[in-house]
Amino acid sequence: MQSRQAGWPWLLVLVAVAGAGWWLLRPQDAAPPAPTPASAPASTQTPAAGVDPVAADEAPGIQHPIEPAAAADEAIPALGDSDAAAWEAIAGLVDDPSVLGVILREHLVQRLVVMVDNLTEPRVTTRALAMQPLPGAFAVREEQGVQFIDAGNAQRYAPYVAAFTQADPGRIASVYRRFYPLFQGAYAELGRPDAYFNDRLVQVIDHLLQAPEPEGPLAVAPDQRGKLRFVDPALESLSVGHKALVRLSPEQRSAVKQQLRALRGALARG
Repeated sequence: MQSRQAGWPWLLVLVAVAGAGWWLLRPQDAAPPAPTPASAPASTQTPAAGVDPVAADEAPGIQHPIEPAAAADEAIPALGDSDAAAWEAIAGLVDDPSVLGVILREHLVQRLVVMVDNLTEPRVTTRALAMQPLPGAFAVREEQGVQFIDAGNAQRYAPYVAAFTQADPGRIASVYRRFYPLFQGAYAELGRPDAYFNDRLVQVIDHLLQAPEPEGPLAVAPDQRGKLRFVDPALESLSVGHKALVRLSPEQRSAVKQQLRALRGALARG
């Protein structure tokens, strides 16, 4: 059995605040993404004013508004000073805080928003990541010259999947609503005029729930840069969010989708 360095920009453990998850395979010599000390994750678009969450019920086109009373906590800090409070809230939602060691704490809310917004895309840059590579090595096995994702990888994911799937959906939704103005403000900074982050979050959850259920071992092969890719073109063309779920074991994938449905029920209208 061979092993390769694997990235773990998993958001599953952070669905408690942001709602979805992914991870990307990396070349063997890849380095973890370096946090930006002076600024939040860069956006290539012009910042725009966001939708006032308090006026969400009156704004046209919003499908899943956060109730004004739930988003009116004056105790939450400003977005630029929110790292400590956001971290404390996340840590309070998991039974084993050690699983949070892979998270980049600086500009946490902004990074989560960028990651969620990119889960439906086929590629993502390391500057958009909110997490460092998962400890340990991603394993592949070889049969007759073909490499396959090793089923033993499920053990590496188990603590992170458990942290997400065992968290109480009601508490997750409560924390998310409390911090919602920060998420909305971070989404506005991405240049989404009149866009409403909770609508985007529900859209991303719906996308993740549509992840395929492949059968049998998944063949992979390194590209010219040494990064592992799915041999099946249909799998390789999936979004990063779908790839995250496809690489889980069937049991883990089922549990994650069940929790995503519960979260959607707590955050969406209909």
